[in-house]
Amino acid sequence: MPRPIQATIDLQALRHNLAQMKSAAPDALVWAVVKANAYGHGIERVLQGLRAADGLALLDLADAERVRQLGWRGPILLLEGAFETRDLEWCSRLNLWHVVHCEAQIDMLAIHKTHQAHRVFLKMNTGMNRLGFTPQAFRAAWTRLNALPQVDEISLMSHFSDADGDKGISAAMAIFQEFTHDLSGERSLCNSAAVLRHAKDAKVRVDWVRPGIALYGSSPDYPAHSPAHWALKPVMSLNAAIIAVQHLQVGDTVGYGSAFVADRPMRIGVVACGYADGYPRHAPTGTPVCVDGVRSRTVGRVSMDMITVDITDLPHADRGSEVTLWGLPTKTSIPSAGVSIDEVASAAGTVGYELMCALAARVPVTVLDSP
Repeated sequence: MPRPIQATIDLQALRHNLAQMKSAAPDALVWAVVKANAYGHGIERVLQGLRAADGLALLDLADAERVRQLGWRGPILLLEGAFETRDLEWCSRLNLWHVVHCEAQIDMLAIHKTHQAHRVFLKMNTGMNRLGFTPQAFRAAWTRLNALPQVDEISLMSHFSDADGDKGISAAMAIFQEFTHDLSGERSLCNSAAVLRHAKDAKVRVDWVRPGIALYGSSPDYPAHSPAHWALKPVMSLNAAIIAVQHLQVGDTVGYGSAFVADRPMRIGVVACGYADGYPRHAPTGTPVCVDGVRSRTVGRVSMDMITVDITDLPHADRGSEVTLWGLPTKTSIPSAGVSIDEVASAAGTVGYELMCALAARVPVTVLDSP
């Protein structure tokens, strides 16, 4: 039989989360961000659950070609734009919208030969200091783009660096509005955190929003707010089974480095999941799991193919018991069962984004959808 580990992708949960984004940003159009292979969920697996989105935003031309081949006819936005001039030929061929964030990309457009003018999103750097024109250089870039016959509509965009924290978006919004107030074009500002925390303000949500992580059921501002606070449902669940049980006495150790020492008689379940499956290697003792729908914890170090969990107080847990590493269990209907991917990530000193994207290719994946 196959190794007892499985990831599950729930398209109904994905549709629910997309509906939450639409509700949080009324009247705005929604770019569903599917970069990084839909945050590790698989573009082919999730596309059916994102049909209600107004557009798809991603990074790679190969991914844009994939979604076109899968039948997506709506807008596609390249979030980092063209990397070289010949990329613009693909933009023309696949009818892609693309971000312009530097002078080199305007130079590419100026020499591009096309029968169809391009739709571009001109990006302003309002404090993130990754991509985008400075506010002072933004108008000149807009003017130059507006003069090119290769360019059709110019939309205006930025990306908030602090939408998920106490610093907020006020300073960035003020900069954006000061330098764009008299420029024409649709606007796009909000990522997941900004949609959930700030998009009630029409000046913030503007024309397009760009949710990513929230679509997949992770809270963009955890631990300030849990996914449940935002009414988000986990799209990815990772479940495995106990393949062996060890009985410990006081002083016995578990795993590499003998990092865990039993302070009482214990039962330990050995689970068929490790860092080669995408579980975080640095998850410490105490990282939450569910065993047959009941909360417990990991003990000792994570190995390549196995982790160990505490089943001392779970008398019915045994070989074959289901262990939920994150998301929801498949074999119980207990309402409170499950572990947020954000809890696991926080315990391991990382974020839910990384765990989603790190799911290993060797883990079998099942897609759930309603009839």
